Amino acid sequence: MAALDGTPHLPGRHAIERFGAGGFRFAEMSHRGSLLILPSGIWAWPVRTPQDVDDAALARVFAEADDIDFFVFGSGERLAPLPEPLRRRLRERQVAVESMATPHAAHTYNLLLAESRRVAAGLIAVD
Repeated sequence: MAALDGTPHLPGRHAIERFGAGGFRFAEMSHRGSLLILPSGIWAWPVRTPQDVDDAALARVFAEADDIDFFVFGSGERLAPLPEPLRRRLRERQVAVESMATPHAAHTYNLLLAESRRVAAGLIAVD
């Protein structure tokens, strides 16, 4: 399903079943590329490296911040933090941020989701 702006989007809350080979598997579907996982669903995310993350890349996160307590950033193969101005903006919206390599971020997201926490994630695809 696609959003009004044409961005691929799957409504609902779904765990990440697998990751690697440049994509993810969830809800018995697969997706090549990065994902932005929000309360509104799972979105294709046009981010390939941590340097691609800017205000525009996190626009949906800021729009849904009232429904998010924790944002997990999966920065790819290696740990890379979100830029401080973005971290600050999220903290101002009462959203805690944790950065980690994507494999760890996917597992952390799944754990928090299983606990019914108000979690969101931005996961950069890994090989």
